[in-house]
Amino acid sequence: MPDFEQKILEYVTRPGYTPVREKSLLKKVGGSKSSSAEFEQAMHNLRVRKDILVSDTGLIRPVKKEDWIAGMIKKTSSGAGYLIPHHKPDDIAHDQRHAGDLYISERDLGDAQTGDEVYGTVINRRRSGGQLCGRVVEIIERASTTFVGTYFEAQGEGYVHVDGKIFNSPIHVGDPGAKGVSSEDKVVIDILQFPSKNYLGRGVISKVLGPHGKPGVDLLSIIYEFGIPLEFPEEVLEEAREQASLFDEKKLGNRRDLTKETIVTIDPVDARDFDDAISLSKNERGHWVLGVHIADVAHFVKEGSVLDREAKSRGTSVYLPGRVIPMLPEIISNGLASLQEGQVRFTKSAFIEFTPDGVPVHTEFANSAINVTQRFAYEQVMPLIDERDTEGENVSAHVRGLLKNMHHLAMTLRKRRFAAGSLELHLSEVRLTFDDQHRVTGAVEREHDESHQIIEEFMLAANISVAEAFNDRKLRFLRRVHPSPELPRQVAFAEFANALGFTLNKVQSRKDLQRIVEEVHGTPIEQAINYALLRSLKQAEYTDEELGHYALAVDHYCHFTSPIRRYPDLTIHRMIDDILERPDKGKGQSPQGLRQLGHELSLRERRAEAAERELTKVKLLSWMIDKNIKTLKTMITGVETFGLFCRGTDVPVEGLLHISRLGKHDYFHQDVAKFSIVGERTGQEFRVGDYLTVEVEKIDLDRRELDFRLPTSPKAAKPATEESPYQGKKSAKPPTKEKSNTKQKSRKPKSQRGKKKKKK
Repeated sequence: MPDFEQKILEYVTRPGYTPVREKSLLKKVGGSKSSSAEFEQAMHNLRVRKDILVSDTGLIRPVKKEDWIAGMIKKTSSGAGYLIPHHKPDDIAHDQRHAGDLYISERDLGDAQTGDEVYGTVINRRRSGGQLCGRVVEIIERASTTFVGTYFEAQGEGYVHVDGKIFNSPIHVGDPGAKGVSSEDKVVIDILQFPSKNYLGRGVISKVLGPHGKPGVDLLSIIYEFGIPLEFPEEVLEEAREQASLFDEKKLGNRRDLTKETIVTIDPVDARDFDDAISLSKNERGHWVLGVHIADVAHFVKEGSVLDREAKSRGTSVYLPGRVIPMLPEIISNGLASLQEGQVRFTKSAFIEFTPDGVPVHTEFANSAINVTQRFAYEQVMPLIDERDTEGENVSAHVRGLLKNMHHLAMTLRKRRFAAGSLELHLSEVRLTFDDQHRVTGAVEREHDESHQIIEEFMLAANISVAEAFNDRKLRFLRRVHPSPELPRQVAFAEFANALGFTLNKVQSRKDLQRIVEEVHGTPIEQAINYALLRSLKQAEYTDEELGHYALAVDHYCHFTSPIRRYPDLTIHRMIDDILERPDKGKGQSPQGLRQLGHELSLRERRAEAAERELTKVKLLSWMIDKNIKTLKTMITGVETFGLFCRGTDVPVEGLLHISRLGKHDYFHQDVAKFSIVGERTGQEFRVGDYLTVEVEKIDLDRRELDFRLPTSPKAAKPATEESPYQGKKSAKPPTKEKSNTKQKSRKPKSQRGKKKKKK
């Protein structure tokens, strides 16, 4: 065993060991910067052999006993739960019927909650279906100790119903009236004792958000629930102001002066920050030279500075319905680093040379300065290209020619990308609209036309070219990877498609998958097929490992194009600085902690996505209550033994139609092979992809649950959505400029995405 591996194991298994992170452990075992690569390799080997466990927050723990299993808890509404192992031992991994998860009864869970990392062990008991059972033996790390809920009083004591489904019982918070709280107020609590089968949970109120239902309280509830940092510390704001005072657009230094070049931006009509701009020309060889100019955030946010530490801790801007919580103070995100028309701005430029057929042959980087010639909204672009606009006098012939050339090259690149096996899903997305009280007034469907595809293709090309240039230099960097899906999931999707009448010849062929997607495009089952395919894919993430990008069908990919709103892009910009300053000496990012940084940034991204989903759900359910919506036209999106999941076709909200609500005079059972529920007496069948008009039976806003039932009369069968503000409206809000082609529901960048595609 290598020396570092032995030292690490000896240190983490000694009596009284307190978990530490990699940087601290390196010092504890006698390492230094010069030996960090060997230390990183030793850590990797130990993790692969399952000798150590690294938690989501980077704390390192030993795997204590051979029969202990580390994993995450997911509770059910019954109070029981499942242990989802981080690494499946053979006896669990071979239990294919239940995907290797351990069933944990309520009595064996202790006080473990959903999302907690725990150690568990298999016990000598099985469920009636043969599933292995287990017991939680130790909590490794709590998912959270801070929660949001609704305050109430009973028998002279204060209690809180925590939002969502994580707790089945209220949390006791002591004497009533603490911090001036009143019944039905939304509050933030810190848990002192987690609830279990035998004990009531105890907590303390840390903040009162305001009365339940008051405008803005639902937004604050989600922000605190997910632990999203809201206000910037004063020292961060002060450093941002200092950077603003130092900025002098006339002092270009050694930057390439592009201020006289024709450069344009294409963004949403209501965009506030502009982080990318485009130039395009032909060289003496007749090749295209695409310039992708990205705001040089690294110029203002120095590595290790207060600004940098804050940006790293946030990881990403958070795009919530009606509110953006930026990664950087607005003086930078909407000022210094915003590529505004007619303003000199500093940029990182990637110049990519393409043959007339769209084959990339060379990439060059430069620190540059630009002055955007003209800003366009997405809605303006195609009319200009097609020469059907009404404001031609505002756009010069030269700029018109540039737009036409951009469109031509982008469509060429797009065609080549799909020919190479790139995958793109068609998932419609609805943008909520609000009044001045942040209440939902309706929604519009976002469009995704060729004006959006122009920018999308150029951003993809830049990200791929930068990653390939780094890889050719044998640099270690933070990649954006999308691992290949697992074969069982692909087989399950093929069976699903077959049940709906579509044959998938090769389950692992991206081209066959894309063929299915195109075949169902515009048909009633389009969304069912696309969502099922989405669920079969893995999530994209950040790491230094060379895992490739499945959806894009490329080996090397990174995020370069949005450093205003994504910290990973900022790390790539700093590497470009290193390459420009020391072309022959750059070694890439330090191996120490790079993989952990990628893991942490992936978690921040998913937190932002989850917060957006939850607030959207809350807003929609509140709107349904306000408008007294009684019936909906839906599509069946999922079939389980206990019922059907149905998603509104006009109102984008999902609810459960319990099997007991399908009919009193029949017994219904699940037909797994056909992805349906069938009545034994009547033969009535409910299948994924079927449209179904349902009645709203119950809306539980705090638990974020929507229950349906079948209509009881012909009158009730008329869907309320016929007069819904969602019906038939569309918006030209674009998709994110840099989304991957199989959307997992990503955070919204400034560009307010349209047709969803999985984030790259």
